[in-house]
Amino acid sequence: MNAPDQAKAIDLQEILRDAEVEPVMAQLEDELIGLAPVKARIREIAAFLVVSRARAGLGLEAATPSLHMCFTGNPGTGKTTVALRMAEILHRLGYVRKGHVVSVTRDDLVGQYIGHTAPKTKEILKKAMGGVLFIDEAYYLYRPENERDYGQEAIEILLQVMENHRDDLVVILAGYKDRMDTFFKSNPGMSSRIAHHIDFPDYSENELLQITEKMVGGMNYHLDEGARSAMDEYIHLRRQQPHFANARSIRNALDRARLRQANRIFKRATGADSMVTTEELSTLTAEDIRASRVFGGGLQQAVTSDNVKK
Repeated sequence: MNAPDQAKAIDLQEILRDAEVEPVMAQLEDELIGLAPVKARIREIAAFLVVSRARAGLGLEAATPSLHMCFTGNPGTGKTTVALRMAEILHRLGYVRKGHVVSVTRDDLVGQYIGHTAPKTKEILKKAMGGVLFIDEAYYLYRPENERDYGQEAIEILLQVMENHRDDLVVILAGYKDRMDTFFKSNPGMSSRIAHHIDFPDYSENELLQITEKMVGGMNYHLDEGARSAMDEYIHLRRQQPHFANARSIRNALDRARLRQANRIFKRATGADSMVTTEELSTLTAEDIRASRVFGGGLQQAVTSDNVKK
């Protein structure tokens, strides 16, 4: 093979512009409050991809970089959203053909009897080829306490595909950091194939209030002054209780507040005056927020559902 021409040059910014990566980063900034270290790591990975593409363009051939990743953090911290944007970046820079994301859990990969796991896992991999396979709570694939568990078979198939098809598939594993650390210690082959580890921090109370207002606006509601104060207090109390799931818990709380608001308005409108205004229909009040059992020191009936994927 001929040596590359050392006098050649290539414009990195032109590659970035042509691939339209910046609009994806801007979308990520708009979608997610905070997460500065996560966004910084995504930019670093994007820069690496641009430079790798430039090297290839100048004849500096190298093996396809390993782009498999691990996202660790508590529920509701934006891991799925970041996976979607990462897939777009990979596609725009030519590292995957389609840029779609196939999101799965253990149940999608592991069978219940002999001969069931391999076809299930291979079917999912077939769907994910050309894009990103996002495996949430990936540590559940490995259950050494159960001798009849078939998760290890799924892991072995994944390892083979991650190595042999890394130019056509990126795998992102996600879950709690401590459990993922244990998973990697038990599966060194998987650990060796993960090039990028990104930790997603919990949101601060101020960030959660910003997320609240963003979600409310996206639903065509707004918080009045009393509701905003009540929500600020709600966030402080809720974070101290079990099963808190960051932005997911906030969305669930707002869904319940909207339910209370609808019932409040409906009861008021069953009298002589049944007319309702746009302002009334779009305003959440302190009453709608403070009816939560969180303010009484207990847990809401649906609090334990905050960790359920939505």
